[in-house]
Amino acid sequence: MKNHQITIIDIAKELNISKSTVSRALTGHPNVKSETRKAVLDLAEKMDYQRNMLSISLITNKSYTIGIIVPEFMTSFFPQVVVGAQEEAAKAGYNVIINQSNENYKTEVANSKVMLSSQVDGVLVSMSKETRNYDHLKKFQRKGIPIVFFNRVCDEMMVPKVVVNDHDAAFRAVEHLIQTGHKRIAHLAGPDSLAISRKRLNGYLDALKKYDIPFSEDLVIQYDLTLSKVKIYIKHLMSLDPRPDALFAVNDPTAIEAMQVIKKMGLRIPEDVAIVGFGDNYGSSFIEPSLTTVSQPVQEIGRTAMTLLLGMINKDMSQWKAVTKSLEAKLIIRNSSKANKKTL
Repeated sequence: MKNHQITIIDIAKELNISKSTVSRALTGHPNVKSETRKAVLDLAEKMDYQRNMLSISLITNKSYTIGIIVPEFMTSFFPQVVVGAQEEAAKAGYNVIINQSNENYKTEVANSKVMLSSQVDGVLVSMSKETRNYDHLKKFQRKGIPIVFFNRVCDEMMVPKVVVNDHDAAFRAVEHLIQTGHKRIAHLAGPDSLAISRKRLNGYLDALKKYDIPFSEDLVIQYDLTLSKVKIYIKHLMSLDPRPDALFAVNDPTAIEAMQVIKKMGLRIPEDVAIVGFGDNYGSSFIEPSLTTVSQPVQEIGRTAMTLLLGMINKDMSQWKAVTKSLEAKLIIRNSSKANKKTL
């Protein structure tokens, strides 16, 4: 015998209210009293009611689904951002579809097509390192689907963005190295296609300028974030005469990989080479020596981006604003850069 599927009619009978009131309560309609909404939601959970999303989408012209596209899940940064975003989406009654591009432009384009075919109500995006053409993302705008960028943003598109103060945080990281007596500071930078790479590089340059330390092109290497290449670049930097006495890395995975190479070369950290990363990824505090890095409010990035997106979904397009939210990142000083020289 087939089990009875609980419907809004069953909930309406149990609470002695109309099925239209139940429907409005389940879809978050503002004209339903808070006590009525709570009673409906509590009973729906007790009776194991499963929302018919197809029917709801036909009624409301919404899928109650939000897409999230990220470049990778290899580090702890993007999973933590997604956790924050999902929390906000769940509060508003939205499901989430998550795709990762594996740092590949073609995969990112395919991900965007999946989101469109799934008829998402909005999308959060952090671009791959290869992305230089944005037509696949502009398609969301043309179709009236709200889009919010976070972390890796597209400057060409006038849409909301959530970032951290990359320039200022990088400046403070390099300033810390200078103030602990280091003057020949190398920088392993990210690809120029990413705004975060450019901002962190500019923070590095501005810190050198403030303290009248001459810039040397030999000490800056921009690379595509492929960690297997770090060994080549570090060996090159350490072969310079004189060699760098400090390294500022574009992110923690780069810094940690550099530390392994430097230690295998017989050099001491921080006595011979001090190192600062960016991100405070999982493992940064456990590596030996522990890594000085910039800590980002990762879950807050996700919550802020999702809040902006939900606000757009619930407004007419004419009310959308291309705001940029810049969150504070903080320098966490650990053993990889402790003072070992005369400070300035």
